[in-house]
Amino acid sequence: MNTLTAFAWIAAAMVALAALEAVIPLRAHAPLRRAHLAPNLTLTAITFAANALLNLALVVALAWAQAAQLGAIPALALTSPWSVLVAVIGFDLAWYATHVSMHHSALLWRFHRVHHSDPAVDVTTAIRQHPGETVIRYAYYAAFGLALGATPAAFAWYRLWSALHGLFEHANISLPLALDRALSWVITSPNMHKVHHSRAPQWTNTNYGNIIALFDRAFGTFTPARRGVDIDYGLDGCDDPAHQTALGLLALPFRTVQPSSSSSSARVIAGPSADPSAASASARLRA
Repeated sequence: MNTLTAFAWIAAAMVALAALEAVIPLRAHAPLRRAHLAPNLTLTAITFAANALLNLALVVALAWAQAAQLGAIPALALTSPWSVLVAVIGFDLAWYATHVSMHHSALLWRFHRVHHSDPAVDVTTAIRQHPGETVIRYAYYAAFGLALGATPAAFAWYRLWSALHGLFEHANISLPLALDRALSWVITSPNMHKVHHSRAPQWTNTNYGNIIALFDRAFGTFTPARRGVDIDYGLDGCDDPAHQTALGLLALPFRTVQPSSSSSSARVIAGPSADPSAASASARLRA
């Protein structure tokens, strides 16, 4: 599947989910959604362009590794579909590891907070990403992919699935709670991911998974999907309209943002993991 075809699938999915948001919205926040539409789509276009370049570079690297029979998959002599399954799980683990590191590193968080600062989460939030974050993610993909010996085809299919699932989990759609809870045993469901977009650091520091929900459960970072129904989105200190323009978001990693009020807000701006009570609070939430 070529890059243009993949982007066409993603664009079509965005339009379809946006239509579904109008029919069964989880939250009614029309003014905020109108305000964030232009900057979100601008960052989406930039991310598409950056992904196209980095996809090409990584596919070339994976093809070289495949020809040289490097990595765990060739060493284990895995054949399709097992090799594809292992590669997909490995790439999704790379996403999880990247995501956790961006919440625990003050430097990486500066780039990732562009995504978290959206006060109205919907399908356009999914690819609201700073170019610096894109580079960070692909560095992890390269490390995991080369270590695995994943094929270029497996990577291409994972990236398409990842992008489509990202749109689904960010979509402002209301699913029956029982269905959302059932989905969260297997994949990252919309409500499960909405928890991750909370302003409260102890909630933001959970539910890091991209596609597979297993990693959050296995590594103790899972918060039940039912808590994602009523979330206060965004980041304190990032609500200034000047920060919410396309240029403001591109400049956000290089700007010192002052919290609006409490000390908990200061921890959000500095990086969620700075909250010393996050682990215990998260444990209480999961109880």
